[in-house]
Amino acid sequence: MSIFTSYDGTELAYHVKGEGEPLVCLPGGAMRASAYLGDLGGLTAGRRLILLDLRGTGDSRVPADESTYRVDHQVADVEALRNHLGLERMDLLAHSAGGNLALLYAAAHPDRLRRLALITPTCWAVGLDSTPERRLEVVRARAGGEPYDTAIAAYERIHGILAAGGTPTPAHWREMMPLAYGRWDDEVRAHIDASGREKNAAASVAYAGPGAFDPPATRAALRHLAGEVLVLAGELDGNPTAALAAELAGLFAQGVTDVQPGGAHFPWLDDPKWFAARLEHFLTTGA
Repeated sequence: MSIFTSYDGTELAYHVKGEGEPLVCLPGGAMRASAYLGDLGGLTAGRRLILLDLRGTGDSRVPADESTYRVDHQVADVEALRNHLGLERMDLLAHSAGGNLALLYAAAHPDRLRRLALITPTCWAVGLDSTPERRLEVVRARAGGEPYDTAIAAYERIHGILAAGGTPTPAHWREMMPLAYGRWDDEVRAHIDASGREKNAAASVAYAGPGAFDPPATRAALRHLAGEVLVLAGELDGNPTAALAAELAGLFAQGVTDVQPGGAHFPWLDDPKWFAARLEHFLTTGA
């Protein structure tokens, strides 16, 4: 573990795994410690992963001003890390809700990115989201056995609660978690069990709070990003769907998309070999 000091004096931690060209990695959650990324399916064979613990998560300190959990404030943390690492331009990977932080960083500092990999990203920062109907269509395709039938029923309950203006409980979300994975075994169950310990719940609520996003401005700014961008979706993932990933990739001058067969929201766990090979190819060639 290594420590650096961000713009407001908050000490942030990052973890280094592997050897080779550095790849800065932003976790999702929102606001889950970076430990759940593991070695990203063995990507460490050719890359030195720089896994950032966002403020208030993992080994990073809680900020004095907790309003800085809002994602747009954390752009300065990513820039402080780049400066700390002494990188003129960097390769950046972001997963899930961390995709919003990466998009805002790319909009603010397009000249500091060489390549950007967005792994099953949520796209609130640019005003894109899967419709409830499309998400249900994707998850219902997995019906026909357990634990997926129970998880689909939980997913349907969650959408009903949200449509009525309610708030699903943590138990509701946990019941649907098998749908976030393309396989179901002890490793996946352990990955789910770790989530509660690794996530800062209060920070997660603040992450996408009022004022965090200006989608038209972000979309316009992303056109200035000259580096290559990969948007990777999972075949079994309802957010983003393959269509939404392609729409996001279309916002970039050099955006490409791919869909991992049999992959869901954590694709490096579903097929590590496929995932690592695809990311290494992108990071080496840009395609």
